[in-house]
Amino acid sequence: MEKIKNYLKLIRVKHYIKNVLIFVPLIFSGLYNNLFNLYITILGFILFSLSSSIIYVINDICDIDKDKLHEIKKNRPLPSGKVSIKEAYSIILILFICFIFLSFIIYKNVSIYPILLILGYILINILYSKWLKNVVLVDVIVLVIGFLIRIFFGSFLIDTFVSNYLYLTVMSGAFYLGFGKRRNEMMKSDEKSRSVLKYYNKDFLDKNMYVCLALTIVFYSMWSTDSDVIAKVNGNLLIWTIPIVMLIFFEYSLVIESGTYGDPVEVIVHNKGILFTILFYAIVLFLIFM
Repeated sequence: MEKIKNYLKLIRVKHYIKNVLIFVPLIFSGLYNNLFNLYITILGFILFSLSSSIIYVINDICDIDKDKLHEIKKNRPLPSGKVSIKEAYSIILILFICFIFLSFIIYKNVSIYPILLILGYILINILYSKWLKNVVLVDVIVLVIGFLIRIFFGSFLIDTFVSNYLYLTVMSGAFYLGFGKRRNEMMKSDEKSRSVLKYYNKDFLDKNMYVCLALTIVFYSMWSTDSDVIAKVNGNLLIWTIPIVMLIFFEYSLVIESGTYGDPVEVIVHNKGILFTILFYAIVLFLIFM
């Protein structure tokens, strides 16, 4: 049982929460009542989760020596020795076989484009693990691209359009999260754990974090009041979700300003206040779009 628990930690199951972005085009396009669209999006979620797990395991293998020097990461399954490198490669093989199987199903039911997009995601992240994570700003840009790919992957699955304002909202929000993560890593770690940190400074990261936060709220507000969106929900009801989104970001900012490592998933999963607000936001969206 303990071994299985370590395997699940290795493939980062709790990080699948980021892949919920794949459902955004389905929900905001109003196409969630179509059972096929729901089915294919769920398959896409599983496929993307498999691909992200493959990347996480590869990244942990590449970073095993540096992770042993990190205050938190040294407790991960690979650097702690709870899972061997041989076992890690076996897990990659199993995940890849499942990935091929699901890719074939999606290809036969939708098209080749979602598969090409997810292969691009894997390639970019392999380059990130090997090289790009050591290039200042590019390391954050790759994280942002990952969030955007999730959105466009979800839209490709159901052949729908991602609005410009929604794209800008996700992009600026991802930059905010990325800069916030680097900020707290820089404050709590040293260059041995992540060499790119020597190129950043707190003032730069603070300023750009909150520029991106402001832009995220502005873009979300513009999306909420867009005429096409208003037509889909038969009214201007989404404007009432803007304060909720603001509150989510305010709560998140309060947590990372308190000295955590700034990992978005860890912050969200371990903070009941943020979880409650996100759940409340989801319920409000459901009532608006139903």
